[in-house]
Amino acid sequence: MMPPHLRFRRRSFLGLLFLFSLSTSALYFIYSAPGIVNEYLFMVQARGVRIRENVRSIGAQVLEQVVRSAYSNGTDYPYDFSLNETDAPSSPYLPMGFTYLSSDVCPERLPTMKGRLLVDMSERSMEDVERTLLQTDPSLLIGGHWKPQDCVPRWKVAILVPFRNRYEHLPILLHHLIPALQRQRLQFALYVIEQAGYEPFNRAMLFNVGFREAMKDLQWDCVIFHDVDHILENDRNYYGCSDMPRHYAVQLNKYSYMLPYDEFFGGVSGLTAEQFQRINGFPNAFWGWGGEDDDLWNRVQYAGYTVSRPLGEIGRYMSIPHHHRGEVQFLGRYTLLRHSKERQKLDGLNNLHYSPVVSRRRLYTNITVALSRDLALVADY
Repeated sequence: MMPPHLRFRRRSFLGLLFLFSLSTSALYFIYSAPGIVNEYLFMVQARGVRIRENVRSIGAQVLEQVVRSAYSNGTDYPYDFSLNETDAPSSPYLPMGFTYLSSDVCPERLPTMKGRLLVDMSERSMEDVERTLLQTDPSLLIGGHWKPQDCVPRWKVAILVPFRNRYEHLPILLHHLIPALQRQRLQFALYVIEQAGYEPFNRAMLFNVGFREAMKDLQWDCVIFHDVDHILENDRNYYGCSDMPRHYAVQLNKYSYMLPYDEFFGGVSGLTAEQFQRINGFPNAFWGWGGEDDDLWNRVQYAGYTVSRPLGEIGRYMSIPHHHRGEVQFLGRYTLLRHSKERQKLDGLNNLHYSPVVSRRRLYTNITVALSRDLALVADY
């Protein structure tokens, strides 16, 4: 029989676990619905879930020892102790020294793609970034255009970055992103879509403008929608597209590298040009911060697509802290999200009007546009 003091400790420990489970479950129930989660509550919840996963891991290790001890003669046993139910074995990457013809399509898993990257968040000037990147590879053309010379690019990718008053963030993004895309042997160009005027920030409409303008340059077959403050930590997070829309930024440091909720589609996402046109692009009616990614998720589902994601730690990103300074939340997003399906055919690429000012910078193409609500009017539905 267990001594009383041990029984008390055991009950106390189980009680704490029970209360902790209730508190984190309550947070999940209240705050994790798509479009209504505050990022600070995300972080609290994510840390709680991670603690529970650690407890689960410890419990599994104890169970493993118990099962193993029952097979003292070394007999094999069928019990599966794997705690990761989603990760498939990683595909092999080509070895160093692997050669291919310049007429061959570029492989997706090149030896130049090393995996985890050293992220440096220190501020730097755009001039320093330009000088460093052009010394490394002079083939980077004006406007941020680049294509590999040693193979035929598998994908032609337009990277769209919505922007306003983030001048210290953009050089950090380009410093990390451009070399990673070059190692992936993608043909690419970077488009920074800058919002002018005094209206609240409209990330979704900027993406629609960027898509329209990028397609005037080239018939891009893949489009990546990329926040300026998201820095990838793994260059094996391949920025090509697939037969389904893709969410690249699966694990973000400010959410303790956990997916906030299953329908989360923010940060960095990608669709083929055909897919994006089929869903009628982003909605234009989201003025302020929040909600447009959840509406995009709905549009993807209504079109019959599912979202793919990189496995394991490949989808890790670091976020440059800024707390959406100067940008207000869009409180009307809940009403719009309830009517996503009705609005999809009315609001998007098909009702967009704008007058851009386009300039070619050394590392990117800048598209400046003053947005207003009468540029994308929506009829009653």
